[in-house]
Amino acid sequence: MPKIDGKIVWITGASSGIGEALTYALNNKNCKLIISSRKEDALLRVKNNCSNSENVEILPLDLQDFEHMKSKTETAISFFGKIDLLINNGGISQRSLIVDTDFSVYQKLIDVNYLGTVALSKAILPYFINQKSGHFATITSLMGKFGSPYRSGYCGAKHALHGFFDVLRMEHQKDGIDVTLICPGFISTDVDKNALTEDGTALNKKDEATQNGMPVPVFADKMINAIERKKYEANIGRKEILAVYVKRFFPKLLHKIVLKSAVR
Repeated sequence: MPKIDGKIVWITGASSGIGEALTYALNNKNCKLIISSRKEDALLRVKNNCSNSENVEILPLDLQDFEHMKSKTETAISFFGKIDLLINNGGISQRSLIVDTDFSVYQKLIDVNYLGTVALSKAILPYFINQKSGHFATITSLMGKFGSPYRSGYCGAKHALHGFFDVLRMEHQKDGIDVTLICPGFISTDVDKNALTEDGTALNKKDEATQNGMPVPVFADKMINAIERKKYEANIGRKEILAVYVKRFFPKLLHKIVLKSAVR
């Protein structure tokens, strides 16, 4: 099993939650890191909290800024002269009913969660091809495998990531490029609090399922293990990951279970 220790890793959405936890875990494995998000002050805090902060470079990045992905990628590569792994973690969730949701909210969910990730991945792809190695680890969600009320746009964007990166793997495995899709269940972050509501404002409220989810450092360790094993796909969570298999074999049963859960 190839170890991630010492690799050069670029992480999006690194200013909080899963991205922050991955930064600490990988920093402890002597990885050289480029950490990105829109929030430069928060990135600086994360860097300063690292035990080997000299191995961490900050690169502010807005996933909706498609036109500058090439220049951002060139800057990222310049820090350490190489990138081994891109972790596509940046994104935003949703909590609103379809009938109430402004179309602009759907546009933002697609722009941030799908098109921004595609734009960044396309920008770095020629570099990976040229060096004949590279690894994309893209965080989707269990919502990329099945749906749930209040998350229509989020589910749509996450489903789209699966389609795109499955094909990227097929087309570029011959170039030494690996793709790992990570599907989190309930992880104890602020993803619920920051989720978009029907008018695009943040929910600003925690839900019980997320609060009681898997601790984020535990998730980060499991994700790193999946990357090291070069898994095509990994469902990471607690009992909620069983829903993937219920969906496959008993879709009507899952439909009833999800409706009864009433999770917003």
